[in-house]
Amino acid sequence: MQKEQEFIGLLHDRLTELRDIAESTVQNALQPAGNTHQARLERNVLVAEQSGLLAAFNAGENGLCFGRLVFRDGRDHRIGRIGIRRDDADRTPLVIDWRAEVARPFYLATGHTPMGLRRRRHITAEGRQVTALHDEILDLTDTARTGHEGSDADAVLLASLDAARTGRMHDIVQTIQAEQDRIIRAPHGGVLVVEGGPGTGKTVVALHRAAYLLYAHREQLARRAVLIVGPNPAFLGYIGEVLPSLGETGVLLATPGELFPGVTATGTDTARAAEVKGDAAMAAALARFVTDRQTLPGPAIVLDHDDGELVLDADLVDEARRRARETRLPHNLARPHFAFRVIDALTAQLAERLGADPYGGPNLLGPDDIAQLGKAIAASPDVHAAIEELWPTLTPQQLVADFLADPVHLPEADADAIRRTGDARNAWTPADVPLLDEAAELLGEDDSAARAAAEAERQEQIAYAQGVLDLSYGSRTQEFEDRDDEESEVLAAHDLLDAERLADRHEEADHRSAAERAAADRTWAFGHIIVDEAQELSAMAWRLLMRRCPTRSMTLVGDPAQTAEPGGCGTWRSVLEPYVGDRWEHVRLGVNYRTPTEIMEIAAEVPRSADPSFEPPRSIRSTGIRPWARRTDADGLAGVVAEAAARETREEGRLAVIAPRAWHQALSAALPAASAGAAPDLTRPVVLLDPRQAKGLEFDAVIVVAPDELGASDLYVALTRATQRLGVVHTGPLPTGLAGLAAVN
Repeated sequence: MQKEQEFIGLLHDRLTELRDIAESTVQNALQPAGNTHQARLERNVLVAEQSGLLAAFNAGENGLCFGRLVFRDGRDHRIGRIGIRRDDADRTPLVIDWRAEVARPFYLATGHTPMGLRRRRHITAEGRQVTALHDEILDLTDTARTGHEGSDADAVLLASLDAARTGRMHDIVQTIQAEQDRIIRAPHGGVLVVEGGPGTGKTVVALHRAAYLLYAHREQLARRAVLIVGPNPAFLGYIGEVLPSLGETGVLLATPGELFPGVTATGTDTARAAEVKGDAAMAAALARFVTDRQTLPGPAIVLDHDDGELVLDADLVDEARRRARETRLPHNLARPHFAFRVIDALTAQLAERLGADPYGGPNLLGPDDIAQLGKAIAASPDVHAAIEELWPTLTPQQLVADFLADPVHLPEADADAIRRTGDARNAWTPADVPLLDEAAELLGEDDSAARAAAEAERQEQIAYAQGVLDLSYGSRTQEFEDRDDEESEVLAAHDLLDAERLADRHEEADHRSAAERAAADRTWAFGHIIVDEAQELSAMAWRLLMRRCPTRSMTLVGDPAQTAEPGGCGTWRSVLEPYVGDRWEHVRLGVNYRTPTEIMEIAAEVPRSADPSFEPPRSIRSTGIRPWARRTDADGLAGVVAEAAARETREEGRLAVIAPRAWHQALSAALPAASAGAAPDLTRPVVLLDPRQAKGLEFDAVIVVAPDELGASDLYVALTRATQRLGVVHTGPLPTGLAGLAAVN
């Protein structure tokens, strides 16, 4: 113990040195020293690199070293959250990053396959203080003993599983199991589907996979960023500290409703509306709706012009529209082609009338005359208004709002389900976000005006810079003019750079991280995407995500047995085949680390009542505490729940009350200390959730309310959130499968 304590102290001292160096480097880099484009670029790279190191150093302090590998050949490696080296000529490793290949025996070695190890040590520390050691003997010929050997190889794992929850997911870097390690280190390319029932650790494995990929493919993924998509804000808050604890910050966390920059999805849909909006048929309906906006004039449009009337009839517009559509460009990008064809046709129309030879000869107007007519027509506000009417510039928000106000190209029942009018037109829901993204693809963004404005601004900056240089040149004093030749070699600003380079010096640099830039850019292509609760996503949501990752480098995490959204795609094959064919890998996690046997035996009966062949993941823990149920009437339900919650809060850990949304108002009044709402504080002793909010979360104790009002999938999710104790409060008969609950008064 003493040797490990001394080493941990040495390691923390070295970490403090490295942190001080990183902080100093960042501060020095931010000082003005060189304004060339190259100098600014180097400074920005250095600041980003050192800031990332600083974040890793700060995050890695807790549990800095958690393992030690002693090999038969004499090698001795300590394993930690981040790699740290000595300040010597050889840069000798003090502690090896858990993601390095040499660290794998810590997770994979067994007595049957020791991978060259003599012993494996687990080190538990709180800050600088070592609190426990646990040694596993892997070489049975080794007779030396340390006094820290344990007969139970899973003691460290079980201790971490039995620990009270904090309301935040913790990393499992000290207790990664072999099946989890293989998933974490799976190759970067392609689609990996990780399926697992409740408590199998699929979410935390996916997060550690993100950390591993950022380590193994740093240059690529740091530039492109990693996107992690979670089901709701509560879930993102729950997992938010895992990657920073592993020293990784180059990740964007978002819900499906946050994947369209500038839009916050605060509205709600009925289950039927969400299902219709998520169906793949919406893509075709929106595409047809866009073409509907490319209209023909009913009666011809007659425009007043200084040289006579201009007539936009259906034949002229139809030809211009046909030619614009042939470009196969999105609506807004094809619009200039349409406008050009219309203006060209009107110019020809006017030229034919004005230049007609009364004697039947060739047109009397020359090319220059016709060009002038074209310029005048192109400058006409009436012509532009007509073009806007026939082929309007559209935004995704405008298009989707108009579509939802009067849905077309859908069966009438589907149109009625999603129709939205009045103030609700602007209350975007999560199911609207894929529609907005689809609309953005169909419309495109004509940024020619923005680019022209930017170029005009740049030319102004260059002109200003030229004025500065001219002033510099003209301000030379007569004394300087009279110097001898040698002295006159002194260089001034105008001798060293031109106006364009001077303007570049004052160009504003973008100091945002890749994740921050990605959050603001709908067209950003991520290096890797991880989707949790992937079975819940609709076909339209998958279209959005596939656009965000053209390389199809993805990790999809989920459990079809927990599918609750009616628009969920159902099977992994139905999700992936349209995009990657059969080029995807499927792995299954079969061990339940969270849910004790007593609870899992009850919960498994819910899906088994519909599918007798259903097999839940195998629980490795048993608490000896039998789940209970108490029946009451509707008037007394909130009070009974409050009594049960009071008993539970006397125990260590955190309690979740999981109830249908219809009961939340009454339960909030009965549980004034409980955190509730769209983004509850999961670190509070008691939280009130609905089953959808509870997805992916875990608590020491759970009280499920009104189970007969929950669907089978929602009930299965609610029952499997507890790590220690489970209770059920009901007013009607218990759902099929819950007969094994112990009835209490």
